[in-house]
Amino acid sequence: MTASADTSTEQVIHLLELLASGAAIAEIAGAEGPPVARDLALRVAHSRDVHQHREAGLAALLDTARELATEHDPAQVLEAIVRRARHLLQTDLAYLTLYDPEAEDIYMRATSGSVSAAFQSVRLALGDGLGGLVASTRKPYWTADYWSDERFQHTRTIDGAVGEEGIVAICGTPLIVESNFVGVLFAANRSARPFTREEVALLTNLATLAAVTLVQTRALADAEHAVQALQAAHETVRQYAEGVEKAAAAHDRFAGLVLGGGGVEGITHAVAELLGGWAVLIDEGGTVRSATGPAPELAGNSGLRLLQARAREASGRIVHAEGTYAVTITAAHEHLGTLFLGGVGDLSSPDSRTVERAGMVTALVLLFERNAADARQSERNRVVADLVAGRGAEAERVQLARAAGFDPLSEYCLLVMRGEDRATSRTLVLSASTATGDGALVGAHDGHIVGFVPGTEPDALAKSVAARLGRRSPVTVAGVGPLTGVEGVPAAHEEGARTARALVALGHRGAGAAATQLGFAGLIVGSDPDVAEYVGRVLAPVLDYDARRGTDLVGTLEAYFAAGSSPRHAAAGLHVHVNTVSQRLERIGALLGPTWQEPEQALELQLALRLRRLLGRD
Repeated sequence: MTASADTSTEQVIHLLELLASGAAIAEIAGAEGPPVARDLALRVAHSRDVHQHREAGLAALLDTARELATEHDPAQVLEAIVRRARHLLQTDLAYLTLYDPEAEDIYMRATSGSVSAAFQSVRLALGDGLGGLVASTRKPYWTADYWSDERFQHTRTIDGAVGEEGIVAICGTPLIVESNFVGVLFAANRSARPFTREEVALLTNLATLAAVTLVQTRALADAEHAVQALQAAHETVRQYAEGVEKAAAAHDRFAGLVLGGGGVEGITHAVAELLGGWAVLIDEGGTVRSATGPAPELAGNSGLRLLQARAREASGRIVHAEGTYAVTITAAHEHLGTLFLGGVGDLSSPDSRTVERAGMVTALVLLFERNAADARQSERNRVVADLVAGRGAEAERVQLARAAGFDPLSEYCLLVMRGEDRATSRTLVLSASTATGDGALVGAHDGHIVGFVPGTEPDALAKSVAARLGRRSPVTVAGVGPLTGVEGVPAAHEEGARTARALVALGHRGAGAAATQLGFAGLIVGSDPDVAEYVGRVLAPVLDYDARRGTDLVGTLEAYFAAGSSPRHAAAGLHVHVNTVSQRLERIGALLGPTWQEPEQALELQLALRLRRLLGRD
């Protein structure tokens, strides 16, 4: 074997050793050896590098698949996709756009390596730019120099964003799953560079993997949302069923109370027990009908008054403010009262319906009670009318009065009550019944209210009842009596009505008094004035003194007034010395009091003296 042959053999062996060691193509190309052997070694090395790169790409795809499989948040999946694409293709940046079927364009959704805000928010119409072309054709496109590539439709918006980012080379591939277009995945460089078919294929494979993962992630998110919605719906159904069961229990409780003859007190207590806290029911007159728990005072409570007004406007629907709830009690478009509830926290919808149902049941009970009360009051009105008119035999009238709960054979006073507008509303009648107390008989008659009240002091009774009734609006009350039996009722009623009119005429609207307490005005309004009683009451101290001492102070008093209140002229008329008259007047002053010469009392004295003369009692 020649020396040259040995050398060639050694060079071939060296080339084989380079291949075996994985030397780079450049190193193999620079090695000495037969041209045929070196070319063959270069082809083998190139094929080796292609396989190695492909294996690296497949391994990277496998790693990407593992990473994406661990992500469940769509946003995190997109971030992982662009990060992997940038790493696999060794580009300056990577980004991903999603398809908007409503706008029919693609919009930027995730980036890696981007620095431009305008680029990160750009939208591409289908067909515009490289990305729009990929989106419209559903095929990958790439270019080493975007700016000089005439295949793409350049627009000011797209070119402005791409230019601000400094992009030159771009590769884009569509994201497609079962013929459904999802978006476009891009890899880009800020300098010119070609993209090999292997790189395009790798980006395409990554896009396919990304599209499948993205769709699966979306489906998983949709499934989770559906499960959450189903759970929420199940919870809603559970709460509804619980509310229905609770409402049914409340309905049964309320129905049992009503059917068992229970009143509004039982309903109020039932509401408090079912929901906790306190409950208060006030009627249309502002009176507390029932209360349970630590309820606040309603009098002067402006907050509760405002809440009550809101409840009236709500027409049976519950309202609340500052932890207190209220519902109006209404029947036949008439307000009957208000139910308040507090100390229960935030009421659920079923609990609110329970309160409203309690309001409706309370309205029915109050309506039944009012109808029954109206029926009883109607009967009392007929009894009062018979007594005032004197209809029927005396024994029958006594029996009617006793059947109504009043005994006319015991001493009593007759009261005539006139409202502000002479109204005889049921509210005023009920208030008068309450004000006159047990054992009284009260009824409406002839535009006013008549009361038969046990007692012997008509003036005191009239004042007391007027004060009680006048808390809401003025009520004038006239008292007559005391009476016994029923024969004197018609005359007493007439006298009471005249006295009430006199009180109003004298400017005492809303006051209470007996006819005998009006002075001489009582004589004018009285149907059967007792003049002797009036004279005796006014002049009693002087008359008693004359009777005991055998004097005539009454005559001196009469002469004094007749002389114009002049002691000297009175002495002349009496034919006595003026000092005698002065002494007698001092005695009269001691008997009648220090105000006897003041105009009001002097007028009463002069009238009594004149009436005494007319009675023939000189």
